[in-house]
Amino acid sequence: MEVLDDIDLRILRILQNDSKKTTKEIADLISLSASPVHERIKKLEKKGYIKKYVALLDKKKINKPITAICMVTLRYHNEGFIDKFERQIKALGEVQECYHMAGKVDFFLKINLEGLELYHDFVRSKLSKIENIGILESYFVLKEIHHTTGYYI
Repeated sequence: MEVLDDIDLRILRILQNDSKKTTKEIADLISLSASPVHERIKKLEKKGYIKKYVALLDKKKINKPITAICMVTLRYHNEGFIDKFERQIKALGEVQECYHMAGKVDFFLKINLEGLELYHDFVRSKLSKIENIGILESYFVLKEIHHTTGYYI
């Protein structure tokens, strides 16, 4: 893996914090001219260090205040069943994050919805339709203490 220099790392830190910063603003922050900063950003994009730029929404303002953490244990663990489960989960728009886990549970899902009734409906009408689920445990976030989308680099 390529080792990034300090300037590239500084650029990535700035963009993780605010991807709307202009090349000139970034250049001013790291004491370079805009042209080399622009070239470095393009290189970081091309090499896949920067995957995409997104807007992070306020879940309360878009009426998705309930965060459910759903732990799923599958009945069968062969490759075909796991692949099918992953395809079915990706098709559910309500699932914001899904991780295949090592340990007592097989999958960790993060779901944001308008309320508990809608989570109940989601489980009954969509999640429970996935055949291979053996155990499903739901946990609800009471308070978000810390949330970041940035990596410590």
